[in-house]
Parts: sequence; structure tokens; C-alpha cells
Amino acid sequence: MYLYSPSDFTFHGTSPARSDFILDGLRILREQLKQKNIPLAIVTAEERGAKMQKVIEFVKEHDISHIYANMEYEVDELRRDIGVAKQVLEEKTLAFDVLHDQTVVVPGTLTTGSGGPHKVFTPYSKAWLTETKRDPGLLDTVPPPEANDDSAVSNLRKLFDSKIPDLPDSKQFDSAEAQDRIRRLWPAGNAAGMKRLADFLHNKVSDYAAHRSEPARDPSSRLSAYFSSGTISVRQVLQQTKKANGGKHFDAGDAGISAWVREIIFREFYRQVTVTTPHTAMNLPQNLKFDFVEWEDDVEGWEKWCEGKTGVPFIDAGMRQINTEAYMHNRLRMNTASYLRANLLIDYRKGERYFAEHLIDWDLSNNTQGWEPSYTVFNPVVQAEKCDKHGDYIRQWVPELRGLKGKAIFAPHDRLSKEEFEKLGYPYPHVNYSESAQRAKQRYKRDLADADP
Repeated sequence: MYLYSPSDFTFHGTSPARSDFILDGLRILREQLKQKNIPLAIVTAEERGAKMQKVIEFVKEHDISHIYANMEYEVDELRRDIGVAKQVLEEKTLAFDVLHDQTVVVPGTLTTGSGGPHKVFTPYSKAWLTETKRDPGLLDTVPPPEANDDSAVSNLRKLFDSKIPDLPDSKQFDSAEAQDRIRRLWPAGNAAGMKRLADFLHNKVSDYAAHRSEPARDPSSRLSAYFSSGTISVRQVLQQTKKANGGKHFDAGDAGISAWVREIIFREFYRQVTVTTPHTAMNLPQNLKFDFVEWEDDVEGWEKWCEGKTGVPFIDAGMRQINTEAYMHNRLRMNTASYLRANLLIDYRKGERYFAEHLIDWDLSNNTQGWEPSYTVFNPVVQAEKCDKHGDYIRQWVPELRGLKGKAIFAPHDRLSKEEFEKLGYPYPHVNYSESAQRAKQRYKRDLADADP
């Protein structure tokens, strides 16, 4: 059963790309299940608050004895499932099992020596690797469901006839061309995801450790959309990865595999953080003192950031990528986030929401932790020179600068004459990096000093 609410798709956590990706994946899954005479029932709740009652009504209508669901760790989703559990308790002939499937290790179960939750990634990663080595069964999966008898098609006709819903108007693509482009970049379904994994393990992972921070090389697996939508299982992926590693554990063997699995462990760690600091799922920073920062109301700066016209090539390249591909390399996610909350001093939650409304791989835990404010301020010119040494990523996404040679491409306003710069048709920097970084640090220091969460 897939429980659908139009408000889920109008909520800011879904982009047109992600919404279409999810529903297209459901269409593929439905056809696969039909081949086994298994229906995929679509139950629609017009409002999110009606979901609990819709589940119970469906269960009673079809004389169901057991509900299984995957655990979701965000506050709203936990409240929903607790509500279902309370209603199940009132039914004598109904059982309800919630399973942990988003992660290999259940969030909150790995603790420090003192028994508290891990708050730092490196010790958590070491504990995760130790635990998965100690208990290899954590990577086990269950076999696909067996086919129903042919009679199921007639007996469950109503369920087989349920339709995949259409997207709300607010989540429609701007054009058919945009939809086609995204679908070519992100083919839906489990088979497409596993094919992408196989290609990554065969052709790219060996170079991942050395080049993972170089966006021009596109070194990533691009599996994040499949993970975040539940299209592929993390256990399924790690099984194949371990095979590619010659059966060795993830902290041995191929260095590229070790580096890539580290990113998967980050995904698990972020869910641990969501569980141990649930206010991060409620539009609040993990460090609550940052909720007291006086942010700037820079409308022009905000629009330039959204459009990729800040006058900082590395930042603009990242924003133009997300606006075109519904995706951004992780190095750019860090840099564009830093630029917005520090150099522009705009409330980080506006950027967090922009990512949620544009990324195909939006994931609440990953997104909130990626946007967590701090005193760290990335220098986008230094970052570009380090991670995009030849300027190829910038040239790909900022065509105004394609003709530039050498290091001028990283900071054309500062490294070209006024006449040369103006010929480019590229915007002037909206703020001075050094001055704006200093302003942010002083503002944080002032506002956090007296903060009393």
C-alpha cells in the first residue's frame, strides 16, 4: 500500500523533479508487482492529518490482520505512526510492526563509552564499521515476495485498479523539455538505481578517494535520489559494494570503496542526529544559539544567490547546476550554503528550504545537517582553485566565463582589468568576501554570546 496525500507534495520538502521521480518509480513498481499478481494499493488522504484514519479504514475494509511499515525518524512522521499504533491497540485482531530499514544500524543504538549518543562523526564511523564487521547479518536482505495465485487478480480487482495520482499543479515542471531532461538524468525505479550502482563500482569508485571533491569530474555515484526516495535499499547497495571489494570489509581493500562507504555512514550518522536532537526536524538549528542570530533582509542578494548571479563563479556554477539538474555536487552544497548564511548573512533556513524545493535527492536529515550553521566560512575562490583546478566545472555552468584562461576564471572581477571584466557580461560580486566574512563572524559572536535557548 502507498499512502498518498496531495499536501505531501505541496509541502516544501518536494521538488517537481523529486515528486515526479517518486511517482514514476511507483508506476514501475506497480507493473512489476502485477506480474506476480500482487496489487499496489494507492490510498489517498486529502489532508496529512487524515492519514491515520485512512490506514485504519483500509485495514478494516479489506480484513487485514497485520500492518508492516518502515520507521521514519522525523517528528511529524513519528507522530503519525504513534497515532496509528494507538488506534491499532483498540483493535483486538490487528497487529502493527514498524521495521528499521532506512539504515543498517538502528539510530541511537551506537553509543559512546559513557553510554550517550555519538555527536561527532569520526568516532561514530569507527563504531559503525566495528559493529557491521562484528555482525555481518546487519547487511542481510529478505527475498522478493512470492507470486500470488492467479485468483488474486479477480479477488483483489479493486486494489489492482487503484491509480497512481497526478502531481499537484504546484509541483508540475515548467515545461515538457524540463521533465524530459530530468527523466533522462534520473531514470526512476530500482533496476535503474542498481544499474547506476554497477556502473559506479565498475568504472568510477577506484578514483573516488582521490577525486571525490572535484565536481568537474562528476565523481559521485548519483545514487542519493534513489536512497532518499526508498527506491533502493542501503543493505542491497552495501552487499554489492562488499562483493566489489573482494569480500573485504569496508575499512579495508579498495581505498575508493572505503571513501565512498564513508559517505553512506554519514547518511546513517545524520539520522542518528535527527533521533537524538529532534528539534532539527522542526526548523531549528542543532546548536539552538544560532536561532538568535539577527539575519539580514537582503532581497537582491537572495535573488542573485537563487539565480546563480552573485558574481562569485564557484557559487554561481553550483546554483545553476541545481536549477538545471535538480542536483548539486556536495562540495558546492557546502560552499553555496556557507556563502548564503555567512557572506550574505541571510537566514540559513531560506537556503535549506530552497534546496528542499529544488533537489531531486532531498532528504530531511541530510539537508538539515548540511545547512547547520557554524562559525566556519568557506572561501569560494580558494575552494574553486583547490577543487576545480582548471576551472572546468565553472566553464560548464557559467558560459560567460568559458573563454577565460588561467586563474582569472576563479575571480574575474579581481583578476581582470575593468574593461576586460565588463566585456564578459558577468555580474559584479554582490559583496566583498573578506568584509562579509568578517561581518558574519562578528554578528555570530555578538548574538550567540547573549543567547539563552
